Amino acid sequence: MSMGAYDEEEHERRERKNSEVDADFDDERTNYHGEVEYDSGESAEDLLDQFKEMNSE
Repeated sequence: MSMGAYDEEEHERRERKNSEVDADFDDERTNYHGEVEYDSGESAEDLLDQFKEMNSE
């Protein structure tokens, strides 16, 4: 069979595979507990100065 030739068995196999539904997985959401903190104490200018200093090294 040449490349690109129609293979009926392969087509049927793919159709069967795509028509199956897997409902055995856990459908519950995971709850996460914890904290997230953002430190925005520095100004944008301070951060840019720090960035420039790091790039010059």
